[in-house]
Amino acid sequence: MMPVISVLGYLLLAPLVGGLLDGLDRRVSARMQGRQGPPMLQPFYDIKKLFSKQMIAVNSVQMLLNLSYLVFLAVAGSMLFAGADILMCLFILSTADMFLVMAASSDSSPFATLGAGREMIQMMAYEPLTLLMAVGFYLATGSFHVGDIIRMPHSAVLVMPGFLLGFMFITAIKLRKSPFDLSTSHHAHQEMVKGITTEMAGPTLAVMNIAEYYEMVLMLGIVALFFLNEHWWSWPIAIVACLVVFLLEILWDNVSARVKWRTLLDGCWVVTLLTGGLNGLILMLVR
Repeated sequence: MMPVISVLGYLLLAPLVGGLLDGLDRRVSARMQGRQGPPMLQPFYDIKKLFSKQMIAVNSVQMLLNLSYLVFLAVAGSMLFAGADILMCLFILSTADMFLVMAASSDSSPFATLGAGREMIQMMAYEPLTLLMAVGFYLATGSFHVGDIIRMPHSAVLVMPGFLLGFMFITAIKLRKSPFDLSTSHHAHQEMVKGITTEMAGPTLAVMNIAEYYEMVLMLGIVALFFLNEHWWSWPIAIVACLVVFLLEILWDNVSARVKWRTLLDGCWVVTLLTGGLNGLILMLVR
């Protein structure tokens, strides 16, 4: 019964939680920049306004691809919160990213095409670490199943600190935070406008934003997985850890300058080797 409740909670509450986190992001970023900033509920006002606009799409498949992106993210998150196989969850998450790339590539805009190419480069950069992280959970707990991981007597972060640091690094890429907002950004780029979302407007862009909220909650759910164990007090600790990680991502976003794609690729592979590689090697040696 609990997996069903968890899945329904994710499907219904993830857009609300993601929207509130987006509002918090805008508010905190504005304060860091010496501005008052928009209200916390501004993302919901934006979604409502986008859905009220006329449906305008550059082709007949872009909306379908965006909906596929949303559905696969919802399925990936549902598997995580249902306590299913984390490896399968990550595979579905990667499949969702492919639909986003296809949606951006489906129009003839050079800005969207450039953004799609950069999104593919980002996937090449962080996918090895996500797979290593799943293997790390198996080495630390003896299972790929989320339900088994959170029933361990101790939190996985005690033996997987390197994987947590590496995952925080790639979370900045997944959430498209500076300095890794290469494919698209919450701010217009000088050389490619809005990247993969340049040609999206109205309901098509609204679906894209809702999908990003699902992805945001999914990524923070994986962060929580590092801290959860069989004890009840691990839950508030995991929630606080997620908020701290999210605030650190906001801070990093506001104090760093965007890097080139080559720097991103090389840097992410170095981080994968130093965090995931070394942590995984230690786990293999001490088993």
